[in-house]
Amino acid sequence: MEVKISRKAKDILQKYASGLFKDATLEFYGVKTAKIKEIINVELPVIEVGDSMSDNAFLLEDDSILHYEFSSEYKKEEMIRYSEYDLRLYRREGRKINTVIIYTSDVKEKPESLDIGTLIFNPYIVLMYNYDGNAIYEDLDKKIKNGQDLTDTDMLNLLFLPLMRNTMPRSELAVNSIKLAKTIPDIQKRDACVAAAFAFVHRYLKENELEKVMEEIKMTTLADMLIEDAVKDKTIEFAKKLLKRGISITDISEDTGLSESEIEQLQAEME
Repeated sequence: MEVKISRKAKDILQKYASGLFKDATLEFYGVKTAKIKEIINVELPVIEVGDSMSDNAFLLEDDSILHYEFSSEYKKEEMIRYSEYDLRLYRREGRKINTVIIYTSDVKEKPESLDIGTLIFNPYIVLMYNYDGNAIYEDLDKKIKNGQDLTDTDMLNLLFLPLMRNTMPRSELAVNSIKLAKTIPDIQKRDACVAAAFAFVHRYLKENELEKVMEEIKMTTLADMLIEDAVKDKTIEFAKKLLKRGISITDISEDTGLSESEIEQLQAEME
């Protein structure tokens, strides 16, 4: 299975992952905000710097916004980018913004806030280094084997497992977390956890490590979606080549199975 996933596949993963956060809170991680109400559009087109995209942004029940980011190292440039994003998001939404930066276990000390004088950017900081991945894994394994329902916090812990302090290599923990997710009795929760877990680990593992993870998600709903998406991407690339050769839209539609309106849209994008 192809390890690299397209933008559309990332959207699929994002949708699954976001569904797990509805009605949840990050209180377990020391973040005190209202419950999550719904996901909001995180794309903020800015002409001078190109599209700006955060990891996630949610509307909370108190009408404020939760914006959270994941990072594996502290960089002052990242803090500047996060603060710029918040200002643009505030300009668009006009709502109070709660920013959370979740650092992987690679970061062991809390980074300083960004203080530029009049403006101070002071986000919530969550250090995954402070969470015992071994103990949390054993607790989740026990709950699932005993047929207990997983709480919102349990499912978040399952997703964040590969980011926590652990004696296992991150790639091995990622595989184990997906194995664990696949045993969840509730089909909807199982599919969501598998997809969301893969979405998270995809950013932190090398390609050869991801191959082991991809092996683990074979024969799952997620695998079917990713394969279908990969096939569609190849079909679109083939259609673009035919358009460049001057083949008619009707003939391309017959050869690729794409609708004429889809091909017309491709043509417009290419132009």
